[in-house]
Amino acid sequence: MNAPGDNLLEQIVRLKSELRKSDQRVAEVVLARPQEAVDMTLATLATAAGVSEPTVIRFCTAVGCDGYRDFRTKLARSLAFARSTSHTAISAGDDLGKIVTKIFDYNLSNLHWAQTHLDSRQVAAAVDVLAGARRIEFFGFGASGIVALDAQQKFPLFGVPCGAPLDPHQMFMTAEMLGTGDVVVAISNTGHTVQILQATEVARNRGARTIGITGAAGTELTKHCDIALIVETLENTDIYTPTVSRLSHLVLIDILSTAVSLRRGGPHHDRLAEMKQGLARLRTSDTQI
Repeated sequence: MNAPGDNLLEQIVRLKSELRKSDQRVAEVVLARPQEAVDMTLATLATAAGVSEPTVIRFCTAVGCDGYRDFRTKLARSLAFARSTSHTAISAGDDLGKIVTKIFDYNLSNLHWAQTHLDSRQVAAAVDVLAGARRIEFFGFGASGIVALDAQQKFPLFGVPCGAPLDPHQMFMTAEMLGTGDVVVAISNTGHTVQILQATEVARNRGARTIGITGAAGTELTKHCDIALIVETLENTDIYTPTVSRLSHLVLIDILSTAVSLRRGGPHHDRLAEMKQGLARLRTSDTQI
């Protein structure tokens, strides 16, 4: 069943391809006309979808609802607090205003989905490990490589040396040189990138702790990690759609770096304040530091 805060429309989008053909017809009506569907009777929705009333009930159960009444309640709630990702597909005919609105809506909806599905206990465990690290290495390729570089440049918040090797050979060599007290944060939305898996396993065998950031439970990456942070998004493979997993992973890195920095206490915060004051002077004058 849906957990509190789940967006039912997003749930339907996510499960649609797994539903029976007749159930998919119900899903199509709901996604195309969600506001109307809230007010439809069981018979009306069945007629609109061209299916039987028992089929509509079966559809409700399949998407995590306790019957038709519960379905209508959750659909109304979904419309109230979040926008459906089914309405954010970008088409070649969209003007700039629509593109701006759709991309914002799509990302906001997915960030909400990721937040409500993130396991706070695993996040807390990751913060504990990172706060005790003597060195942190972030592994990632492609869009995940961008996230790794962003994490690496936040090293003042982590308070220890951080790296983000993007070349597979450098990543492997770095992994070989890690040991007890070091931490690897491996980032792969698919969880199946071979080079990331190999380097993470090498680091783990050398004694480093391993944290995985991935898009689903049970990926290969989770098998190579001591802690798995599942950042679930409603990724859309449409050619115009931005990579929402990257944005969600960037937000998670912000969470981890901020939490670790807060854990380090007063002296660390004083150093950060001094560093930021120095940066401000560099931006506003030619003063030599």
